[in-house]
Amino acid sequence: MYIFKDRDIPKEQSEKFEKFKDLLTEYNEKHNLTSICDEKGIYIKHFYDSIYPEKYFPFGAQVIEIGSGGGFPSVPLKIVRNDLKFTLVESRGKKCGFLEVVKENLALENVNIINARAEELSAGAHREKYDVSVARAVAKLNTLCEYCLPFVKVGGRFIAYKGNAEEEIKESLNAIKVLGGEIECTEKYSLPENEGERTVIIIKKIRKTSSEYPRGRGLERKKPL
Repeated sequence: MYIFKDRDIPKEQSEKFEKFKDLLTEYNEKHNLTSICDEKGIYIKHFYDSIYPEKYFPFGAQVIEIGSGGGFPSVPLKIVRNDLKFTLVESRGKKCGFLEVVKENLALENVNIINARAEELSAGAHREKYDVSVARAVAKLNTLCEYCLPFVKVGGRFIAYKGNAEEEIKESLNAIKVLGGEIECTEKYSLPENEGERTVIIIKKIRKTSSEYPRGRGLERKKPL
């Protein structure tokens, strides 16, 4: 299997990846989970990409994923890092239903799935509760910062999965500062078999986010900070 070329994956984890791939393929047509449907693409562009930055997730971290969709990177990370505790936030009910099926079939513990919009959820009990927030392929980085940083404790991290992100990073510097963060590091990496270049951006929360953020009413996307 493509994902296992450079690491030793126990049999139980390997079987969960295979089962997840089968569920993704089965449910994709009716739930529009991903445009990547072939086995090679799923293993490299979804599974490998999801777990590559695992070193940035502290042991036992409480992690909130914004815009879970088909469960990337949360489900692959949970398969290889059972110590992580996940809250998956997804605004579309059908996709939440799929994630519940995955949770049950893969016997994933400490995974909570919430059908909600991030900008509404962050105003309540979930605000600044998490060690890590994470998002992959949801929106531009300056928009993601406004969605994700309010969930993170001071001292925690927002981890953003991106492709070529140089321009997005430049455009996001003001948003990161306003929302109480600073860039801790970035890492570029290549997917196996020349399947593309990726970037992971690690943003550290250095102070509390003002209660006026996120602004809501779609302003995070229409008028990024």
